[in-house]
Amino acid sequence: TINPRSQKLFKSLNCGYFGSRLGRKLVSQGMSVILVDVNKPPCDIPDGAVYYQSDIRDYSSLYKVCEGVDCIFHTASYGMSGPEQLRREQVESVNIDGTNNVINACKERSIPRLVYTSTINVVFTGEPIEERDETSVPHVPPSHIDHYSRTKAVAEQMVLSANGCSLKGGGLLRTCSLRPSGIYGPDERRHLHRVMVSDYNTHLKFGDPRARMNWVHVDNLVLAHTLAARSGQVYFINDGVSVNLFEWLTPSITVSHTFKIDKARRELGYCPKPYNLVDCVEQYLKTRQHRTSGLPFNLLHRPLILLLLSGLSLLLLILFSQN
Repeated sequence: TINPRSQKLFKSLNCGYFGSRLGRKLVSQGMSVILVDVNKPPCDIPDGAVYYQSDIRDYSSLYKVCEGVDCIFHTASYGMSGPEQLRREQVESVNIDGTNNVINACKERSIPRLVYTSTINVVFTGEPIEERDETSVPHVPPSHIDHYSRTKAVAEQMVLSANGCSLKGGGLLRTCSLRPSGIYGPDERRHLHRVMVSDYNTHLKFGDPRARMNWVHVDNLVLAHTLAARSGQVYFINDGVSVNLFEWLTPSITVSHTFKIDKARRELGYCPKPYNLVDCVEQYLKTRQHRTSGLPFNLLHRPLILLLLSGLSLLLLILFSQN
């Protein structure tokens, strides 16, 4: 467990939705935060944090900012959605080569803790999965449905294989991998946007109409990361409930894929709080009231959304050790 310590520094290679939320939480725990991203953050930098521009694939830059680091929260990824999914070389360079850079930085800078933000995609191949846990699904399935899922699985294996390796200055590296499901919460734009524009879409439903999946509120995911810094294990992370996706988001193409979080509850002390999607929707509507037009929101803002949500958003969260 990460305890608040004054005058500690925290770094990030992405100031996206989840990264900003996690950064703000660590700031509130008395840590100084450094946000590192290839793009300037769209939101204000909170007090107690500063911003640097960098790329996870640039090892020399990464090595430079890792001096004195105590823990890295590595949530960098590329190619989850949009046309970026087809850019195989870039997906591999970010998800695999970038992760290799992070692991090497840990070794060379004697950073004892690394938490990797993985995804349920590493075990999901399109076939139904119902209420499975970390030991009852293949660690690396024989096939994946896209480059993103494949490269995230490779990167997760790299992180977990690095657990227990020797550090340059002495000591051992402890790693952990968290597998979140779909993220929602205040100011989230990917899924809430789909809820809001569903009335403008044809409600065609493909697949099993009874299909269920898990979701995770952004604050529950932040909680899981703050608990996981010394684990050396892999954990599924969600809100602890499963929902029918056709009722939650429409339209959809899906099969059931639900996962137990008993291991995270037992070993991390992870206790997700209950959240209501309706509250997030109401907050979303309030923030969009000033945007009125005769055209539906999805037609007006789709290019911008693809740019913001599918672009090269790289996140590396680094916690500096106490002097």
